[in-house]
Amino acid sequence: MAGHKIDGTAIAKSIRERIHAQIKEAQKLNPRYKPCLKIVQIGERPDSSTYVRMKLKAAEEAGILCELVHLPSSITESELLLQIQNLNNDHSVHGILVQLPVPNHISEHTVTSAVAEEKDVDGFGTMNIGELAKRSGKPLFVPCTPKGVMVLLKESGVDLRGKNAVVLGRSDIVGSPVSYLLKNADATVTVCHSHTQNLSDFVRRADVVVAAIGKPGFVKGEWLKEGAVVIDVGTNYIPDTSKKSGQRLVGDVDFDSAIEVASQITPVPGGVGPMTVAMLLQNVVDATTAYFDKQKARHVVPLPLKQLSPVPSDIAISRCQHPKLITQAAGETGIAAHELVPFGRVSN
Repeated sequence: MAGHKIDGTAIAKSIRERIHAQIKEAQKLNPRYKPCLKIVQIGERPDSSTYVRMKLKAAEEAGILCELVHLPSSITESELLLQIQNLNNDHSVHGILVQLPVPNHISEHTVTSAVAEEKDVDGFGTMNIGELAKRSGKPLFVPCTPKGVMVLLKESGVDLRGKNAVVLGRSDIVGSPVSYLLKNADATVTVCHSHTQNLSDFVRRADVVVAAIGKPGFVKGEWLKEGAVVIDVGTNYIPDTSKKSGQRLVGDVDFDSAIEVASQITPVPGGVGPMTVAMLLQNVVDATTAYFDKQKARHVVPLPLKQLSPVPSDIAISRCQHPKLITQAAGETGIAAHELVPFGRVSN
């Protein structure tokens, strides 16, 4: 009996509708609640531009302000970092996404790490990835595709506790983050890659297979354990003369043979892709909510006061008290770091 096809398109649509309703409800209480995402794209790549259009369209449907900041491929790294810094300092912007890949002369690590932690809705910054890798870590945002994979598994009723999960691929974007999330869900995880020997043997023992290896139709149906759940993250274009574009999109799994063995499987397209965009929108809304919650929770913490008798002299009192750092006092009163020019280190 053929397996069940996991409809990522339908699940993502319901999430976008929920996000839209969530935004409308929040705006009834606070008209200033306007989630805003800036997408920074360097150069012009057809594949990247396709993803950007999907994100812009989905954001509009969900009621999120979304703007593309298109920069020339000749931009220097320092110029790009300045653009990101300006967006970090803009209070009206709640999420920043740098569309990958970036040109070779720009460091991907440097650029993704430059995005402010509280606006890193792509989840690729040093803090978010580092916290995700910890067993009890608390990242502000989880990378969108791995987060979408986990939501698909949850929506499909898959209980991961004690299951054997195999992840094909170890990229920073999908493979590694997915392995962290699966481990945190109490699955026993094996990460396979291009140097793994007898890879098919690992796949045959897996209750859950996440394929993100970048090879069209790589995983065959005969590799799979009967009843396995398969999540295909692959996005590969192969020639197809029947298509107007001359090519079609396929995954890393040979769908036709795999669906005869798997209990559940995601198609390509229509599986993980729509979920990636939906998770991005959810992260932007979460970032917006966190921003306004932080504004409401802001308060000044007074320095401790010790009453003495008899009352000491003014000079004795001043020397006994350790003043606050100016940056700390500014933060407590809502002054951002880029708005402050300290005169000295401590307040008086």
